[in-house]
Amino acid sequence: MNKRTKGILLAVTGASFWGTSGVAVQYLFGETTVSEVWLVGLRLLGAGMLLLILAKLTGRSSTKALFSNRHDVLQLVLFAFFGMGMSQLTYFAAVKYSNAPTATVIQYLAPVIIIGYTAAAQKMMPRRIDVVSIIVALVGTFLLVTNGNLNHLALSPQACFWALLAALANAISTMAPGRLFARYGTLNVTAWSMLICGICFIPLYFIMPMPALRPLDVALIGWIIIGGTLLAYTLYLASVQYIDPSTTGMLGAFEPLVATILAVALLHTQFGPVNILASCLIILATFLQMMPLQAFSHRRSLN
Repeated sequence: MNKRTKGILLAVTGASFWGTSGVAVQYLFGETTVSEVWLVGLRLLGAGMLLLILAKLTGRSSTKALFSNRHDVLQLVLFAFFGMGMSQLTYFAAVKYSNAPTATVIQYLAPVIIIGYTAAAQKMMPRRIDVVSIIVALVGTFLLVTNGNLNHLALSPQACFWALLAALANAISTMAPGRLFARYGTLNVTAWSMLICGICFIPLYFIMPMPALRPLDVALIGWIIIGGTLLAYTLYLASVQYIDPSTTGMLGAFEPLVATILAVALLHTQFGPVNILASCLIILATFLQMMPLQAFSHRRSLN
């Protein structure tokens, strides 16, 4: 097996595991009394501890260096709550009020938000390819929310709110920790941000009722923590050692693809032709951002 094939398999498997995690979350919300807060806290605590152990075992732990800089610790704490924690909680809430495929697809609006923020911050006009991406993404979102019917919303206001907030949180998670990632590694920063945010959920477990869980439910929670977080993250991260990040990003489209297939096949989620078209448009917008088109690279100042 050559390096490129290995990298592709790692990226596809990691993205697919993320997709299965979303479907497991949808099942738990539909079949148990598990709340999004209860489940998010457990995921953050479990995955954070496991990722820290992995960092230690692989010799990539930089805990001492990370916590020796007060400014970096403050940035880490802010990222833990407003990046990692917010993205997890809003995504789970979006799944609860819609379904796994819809919530996962709408998260792909994050690049559009990043384009807008970057253009405003740099006082530069977006590239033409950026404008095309935004238009494609907005058309896809419109179709997903309305199902092509101007007189009726296919998603509830709650679903729209949480899904769009999840996209915003995903954008923050992408942009905010760049300096920390560069200095201490993505594995360490991700692990500590999960654990720090997860610890703050612990007091809630003393006041929240313990849901009644069957063996299948416990197994799915274990999969969300281990397969849908630990393995998904490490496999996806390992893929960039063999293929370029843009290819890895494109292969991330297997997450909504797998989520859609499993949700429709196993949970009988309604996801018709208009939903599929809308999803393809939103994902296409992300693909356009990853295409190294020099013809669209020039920018003009807003001033």
